[in-house]
Amino acid sequence: MIGFPRRDALAVTGIGLVTPAGIGSKETWARVCAGEPTAALDPALAGLPVSLSCRVPGFDPRVHVRGSRPWRHDRFTQFALAAAQEAVDDAGLDPTAWIGSRVAVILGSAAGGVGMYEDQHRKFLDTGARTVSPLTLPAFLPNMAAGQLAIALHAKGPVLHTATACASGATALITAALLLHSGACDIAIAGGADAMVTPMCATAFARMGALSRRRDDPATASRPFDADRDGFVLAEGAGVLVLERHTDALSRGAPLHARFAGYGASADAHRPVAPDPGGHGLRLALYEALRTADATPLDVDHINAHGTSTPLNDRTEARVLHQVFGPARPSVTSTKGVTGHTMGAAGAIEAALTVLTVEHQLAPPTANFRHPDPELSDLDLDLVTETPRRHRIRLALSNSSGFGGHNTVLAFRPTT
Repeated sequence: MIGFPRRDALAVTGIGLVTPAGIGSKETWARVCAGEPTAALDPALAGLPVSLSCRVPGFDPRVHVRGSRPWRHDRFTQFALAAAQEAVDDAGLDPTAWIGSRVAVILGSAAGGVGMYEDQHRKFLDTGARTVSPLTLPAFLPNMAAGQLAIALHAKGPVLHTATACASGATALITAALLLHSGACDIAIAGGADAMVTPMCATAFARMGALSRRRDDPATASRPFDADRDGFVLAEGAGVLVLERHTDALSRGAPLHARFAGYGASADAHRPVAPDPGGHGLRLALYEALRTADATPLDVDHINAHGTSTPLNDRTEARVLHQVFGPARPSVTSTKGVTGHTMGAAGAIEAALTVLTVEHQLAPPTANFRHPDPELSDLDLDLVTETPRRHRIRLALSNSSGFGGHNTVLAFRPTT
């Protein structure tokens, strides 16, 4: 197997998170490790087919976003700015002092500024063209979060938007790694952001039958791999990582959270919104991530599963994990039991949580898992439940999948 060249080993030097579990990586990590769900009834969705969501608590762009006039941006851009600012600070970097042409920004999103678009479309229909904001397109266009990050951080290298549905944030991290390996940049600020908790998005997902309808007990609605799962809970947020070549990070004395060891990407080429029941695409991505990490299934000690809490995804993913890892039995968790499904941000948020898992050698629990699924009983999945588990983690994987059949797998190792 051919892994990354040693000279091109990559390091995660900064982490920024804005999630339903908290604003900031410390707050998010604490609640995820505590296994405290965030799903609740959402007044903004009252009267719709599904009125549950996982919202970022207490987010105020005037407080959490630096710079003037953050109200100009859609919520997904505000999340991205806040997460990126935390990540850059965490990495010990000063955007006023770096060579901006060597800094890349790659941000993924499934829908862009859909909240702004819905609001302005409603105004257009109700009161006419003259009431539509001239800021609609700059706020709505999916690439604008990446563009606004570049402006705020004086980043003048490649600035890209990735769109692979719920794998978008993970795809952004793979793209960042490729840019670093190619020499196109020295620092990559990469991740994902989405704010799809809107009336139209919630209704559309509900009409597809994708969302949980557990109104009687909202906190337990997101229950990955549980026998009683009935869909995901729509969520919002952002996750951003700072990536650098390991030698560059060492030379400037940067904090080192983990090594970005490998990655794999594939397509199901099956159906637009249903996973390939045989899991062939996910299996390809897993093997490619292992190949680029110069690893075997026996080297993997932990997996942050895509684990959406939908019947089809969890069943397919569990079977693939059993087929690939078999008797190795790495610990498995789905942090969506706490955060819900943050859509295009999920891959980046879960990558950040996997980095923290590796750094702390602590696997978070899968919240709300109560009843094993009889259809998965023969798979012997080592699911972390109830409390976090401390154990040796030499290599951890983070899985993401998305509508359109996209699959991504990211691999992380400890720094020592």
